[in-house]
Amino acid sequence: VTSGILKKRMGIARKRQFPKIATIDFKIEFQNTINQYFKKNSINREIYFFLDEFTETLDAEIGLDAVALLSGLGYTVVLIDHVESGRSQISKGFLEEAKVLADQNILHLKDLISHDHPLLGVEPSAILTFRDEYLRLADDKQAAKALAKNVYTVEEFLSREMKSGNISSKQFTANAKTVKLHLHCHQKALGDQADTLDLLNLPKNYIATHIPSGCCGMAGSFGYEKEHYDVSMLMGEQVLFPSVREASRDTIIAANGTSCRHQIKDGTDREALHPVTILKNALL
Repeated sequence: VTSGILKKRMGIARKRQFPKIATIDFKIEFQNTINQYFKKNSINREIYFFLDEFTETLDAEIGLDAVALLSGLGYTVVLIDHVESGRSQISKGFLEEAKVLADQNILHLKDLISHDHPLLGVEPSAILTFRDEYLRLADDKQAAKALAKNVYTVEEFLSREMKSGNISSKQFTANAKTVKLHLHCHQKALGDQADTLDLLNLPKNYIATHIPSGCCGMAGSFGYEKEHYDVSMLMGEQVLFPSVREASRDTIIAANGTSCRHQIKDGTDREALHPVTILKNALL
């Protein structure tokens, strides 16, 4: 089946590019990445990694960049068994199916995750379900609330570690880079936008600024659907696309959402990098 016919059958806009499936297996490369990047230092802290469905299927390289970054900063990264986050089901209104996944994750993780052993994730829309929808979907509300207190995006966690003095600019390159950041809507709503921005400014000569954009226009599957494509692109054209086009070619475009990066590529033909990739590339 050709791409055009497949898009028609699926109701996807013809102008929209299909997301690319990851060409590497995260679970196979996980330990190799740790072995390559781990640096022993005084941190001696173990963190758990949530391999969400988007990172595993589409963005395995970004997931491994996160593992490399955390390992390179001296954290012990542990990959644990869990089911998918339920984000796709929630976004399409399949709340009963999402509830099953939420209850399974809470049951499995509630005795593992704590202040000293937090749960970190890469894709904001997935990992932040623990701090939003799970609190209402879960049968065990008390366990959900306790778990939510120790769940973070990688950038949120590292921002806190930076402020605590556990990581510093000395661990990163002194080379100069300019970064323009577009943040995922979930982080804007449920987190602190300063976390990612402050972290991207941690390398001594990095200058990161925030693009004052709203939603990129993709909103999960919304922007793929042919009836929403034009609206999706108009949303991007309000602030995000012009800001990216105006950036010099040596300016790094950063976006921590998988759909945001796809939208930027389709709307401007620029490759946006996840903040963890930018920081992993800056490690000494």
